[in-house]
Amino acid sequence: MILVTAANGNQGRLLVPKLVASGEPLRAIVQSESSATVLRALGVEEVIVGDLADAVVRESAVDGVRAIYHVGPTLHPQERAIGFGIIDAARAAGVEHFVLSSVLHAIVTDLVQHEIKRDIEEHLLASDLEFTILQPSNYMLPLKLRPAFERDVFELSWALDRRQSLVDLDDVTDVAAMVLRDGARHFAATYELVGAGRYTAHELREAIAGGLGRPIAVREISADEYATAWLGDRDPAEAPHQLAVLRSISARYSAHDFLGNSNVLTWLLGRDPTSFEAFVRREWAAYQGARR
Repeated sequence: MILVTAANGNQGRLLVPKLVASGEPLRAIVQSESSATVLRALGVEEVIVGDLADAVVRESAVDGVRAIYHVGPTLHPQERAIGFGIIDAARAAGVEHFVLSSVLHAIVTDLVQHEIKRDIEEHLLASDLEFTILQPSNYMLPLKLRPAFERDVFELSWALDRRQSLVDLDDVTDVAAMVLRDGARHFAATYELVGAGRYTAHELREAIAGGLGRPIAVREISADEYATAWLGDRDPAEAPHQLAVLRSISARYSAHDFLGNSNVLTWLLGRDPTSFEAFVRREWAAYQGARR
């Protein structure tokens, strides 16, 4: 059996169907009954509704599983403690393979979330568990395309002339499914997962405009403005950790490029990674389809 944490999040929604299709029993953990309903409909054999910050929940989640895919809860103030806790629980339970979703260049510790993931990587290395660490670059997220789709403006919360490498989450979850399936072939591996290209915001805008077939503007927004979009109905002032993470991203990415290399991802996939242009076309088609 495989355990997936944050199983209805950005990665989980794509990974879970791939694991269900593989035929191996799957256990998922989520924090709400509404998320559990979604996963049960996808064919997940066991769904736990609970908070991984609770040691009892962690012990129940890891019991009897062969492998774990751990995605830290996005912007969660206890992400580090949760990561440490599930690694310790996995070791105590004799889990065969712990796969960690980390981040490209976790060593960059002036990024709040990177420092957390760096610490979790170190804890995993010291656990003596068989492990694989996946280090994806910035995600190509549908959320970031929504202003362009709806208001004809692409918004980015850092300097528009800085370059960044991106990766498609469908590619990331293809790799995660393969690593979980193939096991020992990937023990003790750390993989940087990066798509092709290095884009400024202006180049991303051009790609979006090409995909939509109409002019698109580009605008730099503050981390606080982006937090409002990310947090939805929650007041960013009531989420100090989340705001600190997003502000650190804006500061770092405005001062420095954030780049990686696509060779490892190309090798793992056995094909070229999904381009940003292809991602835009796919998401635009999905958006239009949902509105019909």
